[in-house]
Amino acid sequence: MELILKKDVDNLGFIDDVVTVKNGYGRNYLIPHGFAELATPSAKKMLEETLKQRAYKEKKNIEEAQKLADKVNGLDLKITAKSGAGDKLFGSITTANLNEALAKEGVDIDKKYISIFGGNIKRLGQYEAKLRFHREVIASLTFDVVGEA
Repeated sequence: MELILKKDVDNLGFIDDVVTVKNGYGRNYLIPHGFAELATPSAKKMLEETLKQRAYKEKKNIEEAQKLADKVNGLDLKITAKSGAGDKLFGSITTANLNEALAKEGVDIDKKYISIFGGNIKRLGQYEAKLRFHREVIASLTFDVVGEA
């Protein structure tokens, strides 16, 4: 079944992508939840026109996202957390904590576009995260988790 995505779907595609999925997945999940619509010939033509009109705006968005990515590449970020014996944290550091730390540095990004390698952080040390500013602009960030004094 061919569908046109209306929203970004993890492990499937981005908005306005034409994807092929199994009939049940499309009919029972994607279409009823508003994630996709059927890719009929008329819908494909409308999508093509929309993409042509959006190309200019998209170029500007990519440039802005690239500026943010360049700003993140030069960033030395340290997140403080309470820790106990053996460098073990009380609680964990999540994408929300990383998002707050980035906001203090002037980088505004939605926490759903941040992924920390290895999931939540439960120990002190140096970690890496992937930030997606745009579908074509993805930046890597290395940050430190340090204990409170």
